Amino acid sequence: MPSRYLNFRCSVPWLLLSLQTLFLIRSFFGFSGAGEIYCPSSFYPEFQDVNHMVIFGFGFFLVVLRRYGFSSTGFNFLLIVLGVQCSVLVEDFLVFLRVQQSEVGMRSLAKAVVSMAAVVISTGAVLGKANPVQLIVMTLVELIFLYVSRCINRKFLQVPEHLALMHVHLFGAYFGLAATSRFPEAPPGLDKGRSTPKSELFSVLGTVFVWVFWPSFNSLLADSKKRAVLNTYLALAVSAVAAFMLSALTSKDGKFRMAHIHGAVLAGGVTVSCTAHTIQHPWIAMILGLLGSAITVLGSHCAQRCFHPALKLQDTSGVHFTFGLPAVLGAVAAVVLCVVEKGMDKQWNDLSSLGYLIFVDVGAFCQTISTALITGLITGLMLNTKLLKAVHVSKYFDDQFYWEFPHLSVGF
Repeated sequence: MPSRYLNFRCSVPWLLLSLQTLFLIRSFFGFSGAGEIYCPSSFYPEFQDVNHMVIFGFGFFLVVLRRYGFSSTGFNFLLIVLGVQCSVLVEDFLVFLRVQQSEVGMRSLAKAVVSMAAVVISTGAVLGKANPVQLIVMTLVELIFLYVSRCINRKFLQVPEHLALMHVHLFGAYFGLAATSRFPEAPPGLDKGRSTPKSELFSVLGTVFVWVFWPSFNSLLADSKKRAVLNTYLALAVSAVAAFMLSALTSKDGKFRMAHIHGAVLAGGVTVSCTAHTIQHPWIAMILGLLGSAITVLGSHCAQRCFHPALKLQDTSGVHFTFGLPAVLGAVAAVVLCVVEKGMDKQWNDLSSLGYLIFVDVGAFCQTISTALITGLITGLMLNTKLLKAVHVSKYFDDQFYWEFPHLSVGF
């Protein structure tokens, strides 16, 4: 067994033990009243949907590589259960600094699970290249920066809590792209970096899980839950139809491509994440779903050949087209809808107030994406230090480096 593998046995268990001890100490001193924490909550059904979506949905969504299925699902589950506890700890620290109000119980836990969506999306960009220690460190660092970005939007730009939380797709996608750009590039034509029909089938199964529960994700903390659910479902439905249509139109022989379906069916939910609770007419959500699916399919079909090689973007799971570009489209759509709705309400009399609202929306978007890119680059450089034992490119995309396979143990 390679010595580099033994180093993980000497580091991962002790890192997990240290973190869990810290979380236990926090839970011992952090919770003030058990009655308030364990009181019955009508919040649980939506929380359960989001929990299923993040664990089951994204867990199988990441199974795109032929020899990385164990790690995709196993590491995803480990990062979520660690990250949720870390999110609660970070939120308690912000309460201690009086940056935000204290929230306990199911609502605090739900916000932590939603925040983990950013980490899962970033994990998709570095999938197969980062070892468990790097993934754990990336999770902790990203959650801290994510909360800092949300606090800036909420405190200085007066962005509502729900909208600040819905920037997780934007932050996660570009944080992951920036972080993975600091990893050594895999050799061209590496067989382990390809997918198989079986891995693609599992990945689409995860996509279906995420698709089913996405309305609960968008409406979890929204003021108008019914409107958010309706608009999100319609956007998802249109994006799914458009995914099949555009996939057949862009393929050479007119057949459907599973890679297109894998990403584009979710684009509608990402696109309306910031506006689902405010859209007044369902046809607007349907148009956004159509545009989100189009930008995903056409982006993966055209821009991947032009911009990814030039910018040297590494994106194992295609999170740039599945989450990044639709999130950018959604942020632009939020500004446009704000101009149209506020302008019609005020009949363009109070231009200074309208300009301030536009400035807030644009500023929140620019701040989120800038923070994600800068902190992602810093995190990527930190992950590739000798202390974290970066994996050699020959060991990329391989379960056997981390998991026990009894029938393959001889000679390993």
